[in-house]
Amino acid sequence: MPYALRPARPADAPAVTDLLNDIDRIEIGRPETDLHTVETDLTRPDVRLQSDSWLAFDGDRLVAYGLLWDESGGERVDVDHYVLPGHQDAGQLLFDAMERRAPARARENGAHRAVVHLHLNTRPTLDTSLIERRGWRVVRRYHVLQRPLDAAADAAPEVPPGVRLRPCTDEADRARVHALHQAAFAGHFDFRPRPCEQWLNDVDAEVLDWSLVWIASTGELGDAGFLMARDDREAMGWIPRLGVLREARGQGLAGLLLRTAFAAFAARGRATVGLGVDTANDTGAPALYARHGLEVHYAVATWETVLT
Repeated sequence: MPYALRPARPADAPAVTDLLNDIDRIEIGRPETDLHTVETDLTRPDVRLQSDSWLAFDGDRLVAYGLLWDESGGERVDVDHYVLPGHQDAGQLLFDAMERRAPARARENGAHRAVVHLHLNTRPTLDTSLIERRGWRVVRRYHVLQRPLDAAADAAPEVPPGVRLRPCTDEADRARVHALHQAAFAGHFDFRPRPCEQWLNDVDAEVLDWSLVWIASTGELGDAGFLMARDDREAMGWIPRLGVLREARGQGLAGLLLRTAFAAFAARGRATVGLGVDTANDTGAPALYARHGLEVHYAVATWETVLT
Protein backbone atom coordinates (compact mmCIF):
# COMPACT_ATOMS: atom_id res chain seq x y z
CA MET A 1 0.00 0.00 0.00
CA PRO A 2 1.47 3.43 -0.89
CA TYR A 3 1.98 5.97 1.87
CA ALA A 4 -0.61 8.72 2.28
CA LEU A 5 0.86 12.21 2.59
CA ARG A 6 -0.92 15.33 3.86
CA PRO A 7 -0.13 18.62 5.66
CA ALA A 8 -0.24 18.73 9.45
CA ARG A 9 -2.94 20.50 11.42
CA PRO A 10 -2.72 21.88 14.97
CA ALA A 11 -5.01 19.03 16.07
CA ASP A 12 -2.31 16.57 14.96
CA ALA A 13 0.03 17.66 17.76
CA PRO A 14 -0.72 14.67 20.06
CA ALA A 15 -0.10 12.15 17.27
CA VAL A 16 3.12 13.90 16.25
CA THR A 17 4.25 13.94 19.89
CA ASP A 18 3.64 10.20 20.14
CA LEU A 19 5.65 9.61 16.96
CA LEU A 20 8.57 11.73 18.19
CA ASN A 21 8.59 9.94 21.53
CA ASP A 22 8.66 6.58 19.76
CA ILE A 23 11.73 7.86 17.91
CA ASP A 24 13.22 9.22 21.16
CA ARG A 25 12.96 5.77 22.72
CA ILE A 26 14.93 4.30 19.82
CA GLU A 27 17.54 7.05 19.54
CA ILE A 28 18.17 8.10 23.16
CA GLY A 29 16.46 5.43 25.23
CA ARG A 30 13.56 7.42 26.70
CA PRO A 31 10.77 9.78 25.59
CA GLU A 32 11.72 13.46 25.88
CA THR A 33 9.30 15.28 23.56
CA ASP A 34 6.58 17.36 25.23
CA LEU A 35 3.20 18.10 23.69
CA HIS A 36 3.55 21.85 24.19
CA THR A 37 6.80 21.84 22.20
CA VAL A 38 5.09 20.28 19.19
CA GLU A 39 2.10 22.62 19.56
CA THR A 40 4.49 25.59 19.53
CA ASP A 41 6.22 24.29 16.39
CA LEU A 42 2.91 23.84 14.57
CA THR A 43 1.85 27.41 15.36
CA ARG A 44 5.12 29.18 14.52
CA PRO A 45 4.47 32.46 12.68
CA ASP A 46 7.05 31.50 10.03
CA VAL A 47 5.36 28.15 9.27
CA ARG A 48 2.47 27.82 6.82
CA LEU A 49 1.16 24.38 7.64
CA GLN A 50 -0.51 23.80 4.28
CA SER A 51 2.78 24.13 2.39
CA ASP A 52 5.45 23.73 5.10
CA SER A 53 4.43 20.56 6.94
CA TRP A 54 4.01 16.91 6.01
CA LEU A 55 2.60 13.79 7.66
CA ALA A 56 3.10 10.34 6.12
CA PHE A 57 0.73 7.51 7.06
CA ASP A 58 0.96 3.77 6.59
CA GLY A 59 -2.74 3.02 6.73
CA ASP A 60 -3.88 4.79 9.89
CA ARG A 61 -0.42 4.85 11.46
CA LEU A 62 1.65 8.03 11.40
CA VAL A 63 5.18 6.95 10.40
CA ALA A 64 6.93 10.18 9.33
CA TYR A 65 6.68 13.91 10.04
CA GLY A 66 8.37 16.93 8.49
CA LEU A 67 8.31 20.67 9.13
CA LEU A 68 9.95 23.60 7.30
CA TRP A 69 10.40 27.13 8.63
CA ASP A 70 12.21 30.33 7.70
CA GLU A 71 13.75 32.55 10.37
CA SER A 72 16.33 34.19 8.14
CA GLY A 73 14.24 36.14 5.68
CA GLY A 74 16.96 35.17 3.20
CA GLU A 75 18.46 31.99 1.78
CA ARG A 76 18.63 29.99 5.00
CA VAL A 77 15.77 27.49 5.57
CA ASP A 78 15.43 24.97 8.41
CA VAL A 79 13.65 21.62 8.42
CA ASP A 80 12.77 18.89 10.90
CA HIS A 81 12.44 15.31 9.69
CA TYR A 82 11.41 12.20 11.64
CA VAL A 83 10.74 8.70 10.34
CA LEU A 84 10.24 5.32 11.96
CA PRO A 85 12.59 2.47 11.07
CA GLY A 86 11.20 0.31 8.31
CA HIS A 87 9.52 3.28 6.64
CA GLN A 88 12.42 4.89 4.79
CA ASP A 89 10.34 5.27 1.63
CA ALA A 90 7.97 7.51 3.58
CA GLY A 91 10.96 9.54 4.73
CA GLN A 92 12.04 9.94 1.12
CA LEU A 93 8.61 11.28 0.18
CA LEU A 94 9.05 13.96 2.83
CA PHE A 95 12.50 14.87 1.51
CA ASP A 96 11.07 15.14 -2.01
CA ALA A 97 8.48 17.60 -0.73
CA MET A 98 10.94 19.56 1.43
CA GLU A 99 13.47 19.89 -1.36
CA ARG A 100 10.79 21.26 -3.66
CA ARG A 101 9.47 23.68 -1.07
CA ALA A 102 12.75 25.09 0.33
CA PRO A 103 13.92 26.88 -2.87
CA ALA A 104 10.45 28.33 -3.34
CA ARG A 105 10.49 29.67 0.21
CA ALA A 106 13.94 31.19 -0.32
CA ARG A 107 12.83 32.78 -3.61
CA GLU A 108 10.01 34.49 -1.73
CA ASN A 109 12.76 36.21 0.27
CA GLY A 110 14.57 37.31 -2.89
CA ALA A 111 17.31 34.67 -2.54
CA HIS A 112 18.52 32.68 -5.55
CA ARG A 113 19.19 29.50 -3.54
CA ALA A 114 18.12 27.75 -0.34
CA VAL A 115 20.72 26.69 2.23
CA VAL A 116 18.83 24.04 4.19
CA HIS A 117 19.77 22.76 7.63
CA LEU A 118 18.49 19.66 9.40
CA HIS A 119 19.42 18.44 12.90
CA LEU A 120 19.58 14.67 13.36
CA ASN A 121 20.67 12.41 16.18
CA THR A 122 24.05 10.95 15.24
CA ARG A 123 22.40 7.51 15.46
CA PRO A 124 19.12 8.38 13.77
CA THR A 125 16.18 6.26 12.72
CA LEU A 126 16.71 7.77 9.25
CA ASP A 127 19.04 5.89 6.92
CA THR A 128 21.43 8.79 6.30
CA SER A 129 22.96 7.11 3.23
CA LEU A 130 19.73 8.07 1.49
CA ILE A 131 20.27 11.79 2.06
CA GLU A 132 24.00 11.59 1.39
CA ARG A 133 23.06 10.43 -2.10
CA ARG A 134 20.87 13.54 -2.34
CA GLY A 135 23.89 15.75 -1.61
CA TRP A 136 23.37 16.41 2.11
CA ARG A 137 26.49 16.59 4.28
CA VAL A 138 27.30 17.06 7.97
CA VAL A 139 28.56 20.58 8.73
CA ARG A 140 28.45 20.68 12.55
CA ARG A 141 28.04 18.50 15.62
CA TYR A 142 26.41 19.26 18.95
CA HIS A 143 26.22 17.49 22.28
CA VAL A 144 23.18 17.46 24.51
CA LEU A 145 24.58 17.41 28.03
CA GLN A 146 22.93 16.55 31.32
CA ARG A 147 23.79 16.63 35.02
CA PRO A 148 22.10 15.24 38.14
CA LEU A 149 20.90 17.75 40.73
CA ASP A 150 20.82 17.55 44.50
CA ALA A 151 19.06 20.12 46.69
CA ALA A 152 21.66 19.79 49.44
CA ALA A 153 24.73 19.98 47.21
CA ASP A 154 23.42 22.51 44.68
CA ALA A 155 22.88 25.51 46.93
CA ALA A 156 22.77 29.04 45.57
CA PRO A 157 26.36 30.24 44.94
CA GLU A 158 27.94 33.17 46.72
CA VAL A 159 28.17 36.18 44.41
CA PRO A 160 31.75 37.49 44.40
CA PRO A 161 32.60 41.12 45.20
CA GLY A 162 32.17 43.46 42.28
CA VAL A 163 29.55 41.26 40.59
CA ARG A 164 25.80 41.72 40.65
CA LEU A 165 23.31 39.01 39.76
CA ARG A 166 19.67 39.86 39.20
CA PRO A 167 16.61 38.07 37.85
CA CYS A 168 14.96 39.44 34.74
CA THR A 169 11.96 41.20 36.20
CA ASP A 170 10.72 43.84 33.76
CA GLU A 171 10.51 44.86 30.12
CA ALA A 172 13.79 46.77 30.31
CA ASP A 173 15.59 43.65 31.55
CA ARG A 174 14.07 41.60 28.74
CA ALA A 175 15.47 44.09 26.25
CA ARG A 176 18.86 43.86 27.97
CA VAL A 177 18.84 40.05 27.70
CA HIS A 178 18.05 40.36 23.99
CA ALA A 179 20.94 42.80 23.50
CA LEU A 180 23.33 40.57 25.45
CA HIS A 181 22.27 37.53 23.44
CA GLN A 182 22.80 39.30 20.12
CA ALA A 183 26.24 40.56 21.17
CA ALA A 184 27.49 37.40 22.89
CA PHE A 185 26.53 35.08 20.02
CA ALA A 186 27.53 37.31 17.09
CA GLY A 187 29.94 35.35 14.93
CA HIS A 188 28.86 31.94 16.25
CA PHE A 189 28.01 29.24 13.73
CA ASP A 190 24.38 29.39 12.62
CA PHE A 191 23.67 32.63 14.51
CA ARG A 192 21.16 34.92 12.87
CA PRO A 193 20.53 38.41 14.31
CA ARG A 194 16.93 38.98 15.35
CA PRO A 195 15.10 42.22 16.25
CA CYS A 196 13.86 42.23 19.82
CA GLU A 197 10.22 41.61 18.96
CA GLN A 198 11.02 38.59 16.80
CA TRP A 199 13.47 37.26 19.39
CA LEU A 200 10.86 37.52 22.14
CA ASN A 201 8.54 35.46 19.96
CA ASP A 202 11.34 32.90 19.44
CA VAL A 203 11.75 32.41 23.19
CA ASP A 204 7.99 32.25 23.88
CA ALA A 205 8.22 35.41 25.97
CA GLU A 206 4.53 35.42 26.86
CA VAL A 207 4.72 32.05 28.61
CA LEU A 208 8.40 32.03 29.63
CA ASP A 209 9.06 32.01 33.39
CA TRP A 210 11.27 35.10 33.54
CA SER A 211 12.24 34.36 37.16
CA LEU A 212 14.50 31.70 35.61
CA VAL A 213 16.39 34.30 33.56
CA TRP A 214 19.35 36.07 35.16
CA ILE A 215 21.65 38.93 34.20
CA ALA A 216 25.21 39.18 35.54
CA SER A 217 26.87 42.58 35.80
CA THR A 218 30.29 43.88 36.82
CA GLY A 219 31.21 47.29 38.13
CA GLU A 220 33.54 47.87 35.22
CA LEU A 221 31.45 46.56 32.31
CA GLY A 222 27.86 46.77 33.50
CA ASP A 223 25.55 44.04 32.19
CA ALA A 224 27.91 41.42 30.77
CA GLY A 225 26.24 38.00 30.79
CA PHE A 226 22.91 36.21 30.96
CA LEU A 227 21.36 32.78 31.36
CA MET A 228 17.90 31.65 30.29
CA ALA A 229 16.43 28.51 31.87
CA ARG A 230 13.12 26.72 31.31
CA ASP A 231 11.19 24.45 33.64
CA ASP A 232 8.56 23.26 31.15
CA ARG A 233 10.18 19.98 30.02
CA GLU A 234 9.07 16.78 31.67
CA ALA A 235 12.45 15.08 31.24
CA MET A 236 14.66 17.72 32.85
CA GLY A 237 15.23 21.37 33.60
CA TRP A 238 16.66 23.02 30.50
CA ILE A 239 19.14 25.83 29.82
CA PRO A 240 18.61 26.96 26.22
CA ARG A 241 20.87 30.03 26.31
CA LEU A 242 23.95 31.16 28.25
CA GLY A 243 26.11 33.98 26.98
CA VAL A 244 28.88 36.27 28.23
CA LEU A 245 30.27 39.23 26.33
CA ARG A 246 33.73 38.58 24.89
CA GLU A 247 35.35 41.30 26.99
CA ALA A 248 33.90 39.78 30.19
CA ARG A 249 34.94 36.17 29.64
CA GLY A 250 37.38 34.54 32.03
CA GLN A 251 35.92 36.27 35.11
CA GLY A 252 33.73 33.38 36.27
CA LEU A 253 30.40 34.87 35.21
CA ALA A 254 29.31 31.85 33.15
CA GLY A 255 30.05 29.47 36.03
CA LEU A 256 28.20 31.72 38.46
CA LEU A 257 25.15 31.78 36.19
CA LEU A 258 25.26 28.00 35.74
CA ARG A 259 25.42 27.32 39.48
CA THR A 260 22.57 29.77 40.03
CA ALA A 261 20.41 27.83 37.58
CA PHE A 262 21.41 24.49 39.12
CA ALA A 263 20.35 25.76 42.55
CA ALA A 264 17.03 27.10 41.26
CA PHE A 265 16.16 23.81 39.57
CA ALA A 266 17.25 21.76 42.59
CA ALA A 267 15.10 23.91 44.87
CA ARG A 268 12.13 23.15 42.61
CA GLY A 269 12.73 19.42 43.03
CA ARG A 270 14.27 18.79 39.63
CA ALA A 271 16.54 15.75 39.45
CA THR A 272 18.33 16.61 36.20
CA VAL A 273 19.38 19.66 34.19
CA GLY A 274 20.43 19.72 30.56
CA LEU A 275 21.69 21.97 27.76
CA GLY A 276 23.15 21.79 24.27
CA VAL A 277 26.63 22.84 23.11
CA ASP A 278 28.39 23.19 19.78
CA THR A 279 31.37 20.82 19.97
CA ALA A 280 33.41 23.28 17.87
CA ASN A 281 32.55 26.24 20.10
CA ASP A 282 35.66 28.43 20.45
CA THR A 283 34.65 30.19 23.69
CA GLY A 284 35.62 27.29 25.95
CA ALA A 285 32.00 26.34 26.65
CA PRO A 286 32.47 22.53 26.39
CA ALA A 287 35.27 22.63 28.98
CA LEU A 288 33.23 24.94 31.23
CA TYR A 289 30.30 22.55 31.19
CA ALA A 290 32.53 19.55 31.87
CA ARG A 291 34.01 21.34 34.92
CA HIS A 292 30.47 21.82 36.21
CA GLY A 293 29.57 18.15 35.95
CA LEU A 294 27.64 18.11 32.68
CA GLU A 295 28.14 14.93 30.65
CA VAL A 296 27.07 13.85 27.16
CA HIS A 297 23.51 12.53 26.96
CA TYR A 298 23.44 12.19 23.17
CA ALA A 299 24.95 13.80 20.06
CA VAL A 300 23.33 15.69 17.19
CA ALA A 301 24.65 16.42 13.69
CA THR A 302 23.68 19.41 11.54
CA TRP A 303 23.16 18.31 7.94
CA GLU A 304 23.18 20.82 5.09
CA THR A 305 22.22 20.92 1.46
CA VAL A 306 22.14 23.80 -1.03
CA LEU A 307 19.22 23.89 -3.45
CA THR A 308 18.63 26.19 -6.40
